[in-house]
Amino acid sequence: MSGSFGEMGNLLKQAQEMQRQLERVREEVKTLRVVGRAGGDAVRVEVDGDGAVLRVWITPDASSDARLLEELVLAAARDAQGRAALERQARMGKVMGGLPLPGFS
Repeated sequence: MSGSFGEMGNLLKQAQEMQRQLERVREEVKTLRVVGRAGGDAVRVEVDGDGAVLRVWITPDASSDARLLEELVLAAARDAQGRAALERQARMGKVMGGLPLPGFS
Protein backbone atom coordinates (compact mmCIF):
# COMPACT_ATOMS: atom_id res chain seq x y z
CA MET A 1 0.00 0.00 0.00
CA SER A 2 2.83 2.41 0.75
CA GLY A 3 4.04 1.96 -2.85
CA SER A 4 0.93 3.65 -4.24
CA PHE A 5 1.42 6.61 -1.88
CA GLY A 6 4.96 6.94 -3.20
CA GLU A 7 3.66 6.90 -6.76
CA MET A 8 1.12 9.57 -5.86
CA GLY A 9 3.91 11.68 -4.39
CA ASN A 10 5.93 11.29 -7.57
CA LEU A 11 2.94 12.26 -9.70
CA LEU A 12 2.35 15.32 -7.53
CA LYS A 13 6.01 16.35 -7.84
CA GLN A 14 5.84 15.92 -11.62
CA ALA A 15 2.67 18.01 -11.81
CA GLN A 16 4.25 20.75 -9.70
CA GLU A 17 7.36 20.76 -11.90
CA MET A 18 5.22 20.98 -15.02
CA GLN A 19 3.33 23.91 -13.47
CA ARG A 20 6.63 25.71 -12.78
CA GLN A 21 7.76 25.12 -16.36
CA LEU A 22 4.46 26.40 -17.73
CA GLU A 23 4.75 29.57 -15.67
CA ARG A 24 8.31 30.09 -16.96
CA VAL A 25 7.13 29.66 -20.57
CA ARG A 26 4.20 32.05 -20.00
CA GLU A 27 6.69 34.68 -18.82
CA GLU A 28 8.89 34.03 -21.87
CA VAL A 29 5.88 34.40 -24.18
CA LYS A 30 5.08 37.80 -22.67
CA THR A 31 8.49 39.09 -23.78
CA LEU A 32 8.39 37.43 -27.20
CA ARG A 33 8.38 39.79 -30.18
CA VAL A 34 7.43 38.61 -33.68
CA VAL A 35 7.34 40.59 -36.93
CA GLY A 36 4.94 39.89 -39.77
CA ARG A 37 5.45 41.23 -43.26
CA ALA A 38 3.38 42.05 -46.34
CA GLY A 39 3.94 43.62 -49.71
CA GLY A 40 7.59 42.61 -49.91
CA ASP A 41 8.40 44.32 -46.58
CA ALA A 42 6.47 47.45 -47.54
CA VAL A 43 4.49 46.89 -44.34
CA ARG A 44 5.73 45.22 -41.16
CA VAL A 45 3.82 44.62 -37.94
CA GLU A 46 5.36 43.64 -34.61
CA VAL A 47 3.28 41.68 -32.08
CA ASP A 48 3.98 40.23 -28.67
CA GLY A 49 3.73 36.55 -27.83
CA ASP A 50 0.00 36.87 -27.25
CA GLY A 51 -0.52 38.44 -30.67
CA ALA A 52 -1.18 42.00 -29.51
CA VAL A 53 0.03 44.57 -32.04
CA LEU A 54 2.92 46.64 -30.67
CA ARG A 55 4.25 48.51 -33.68
CA VAL A 56 3.60 49.09 -37.39
CA TRP A 57 6.16 50.14 -40.01
CA ILE A 58 5.12 51.42 -43.42
CA THR A 59 7.72 52.36 -46.02
CA PRO A 60 7.16 55.77 -47.62
CA ASP A 61 6.67 54.21 -51.03
CA ALA A 62 4.34 51.45 -49.74
CA SER A 63 1.27 52.63 -51.62
CA SER A 64 -0.67 55.72 -52.47
CA ASP A 65 -3.79 53.54 -52.61
CA ALA A 66 -5.35 53.70 -49.14
CA ARG A 67 -7.39 50.52 -49.68
CA LEU A 68 -4.32 48.53 -50.73
CA LEU A 69 -2.37 49.91 -47.77
CA GLU A 70 -5.15 48.82 -45.40
CA GLU A 71 -5.01 45.31 -46.85
CA LEU A 72 -1.22 45.19 -46.49
CA VAL A 73 -1.39 46.24 -42.84
CA LEU A 74 -4.05 43.64 -42.15
CA ALA A 75 -2.04 40.94 -43.95
CA ALA A 76 1.13 41.82 -42.02
CA ALA A 77 -0.77 41.77 -38.71
CA ARG A 78 -2.25 38.36 -39.48
CA ASP A 79 1.18 37.08 -40.50
CA ALA A 80 2.71 38.28 -37.22
CA GLN A 81 -0.13 36.89 -35.12
CA GLY A 82 0.11 33.53 -36.88
CA ARG A 83 3.86 33.40 -36.26
CA ALA A 84 3.34 34.31 -32.60
CA ALA A 85 0.73 31.55 -32.20
CA LEU A 86 3.08 28.98 -33.74
CA GLU A 87 5.91 30.04 -31.44
CA ARG A 88 3.60 29.97 -28.41
CA GLN A 89 2.41 26.46 -29.32
CA ALA A 90 5.96 25.25 -29.88
CA ARG A 91 7.14 26.52 -26.50
CA MET A 92 4.13 25.15 -24.64
CA GLY A 93 4.37 21.86 -26.55
CA LYS A 94 7.89 21.31 -25.21
CA VAL A 95 6.58 21.52 -21.64
CA MET A 96 3.41 19.53 -22.28
CA GLY A 97 5.07 16.81 -24.35
CA GLY A 98 2.79 17.50 -27.30
CA LEU A 99 -0.47 17.43 -25.34
CA PRO A 100 -2.87 20.24 -26.26
CA LEU A 101 -3.24 22.91 -23.61
CA PRO A 102 -6.55 24.80 -23.46
CA GLY A 103 -6.18 28.55 -23.84
CA PHE A 104 -2.79 28.45 -25.56
CA SER A 105 -3.68 27.95 -29.19
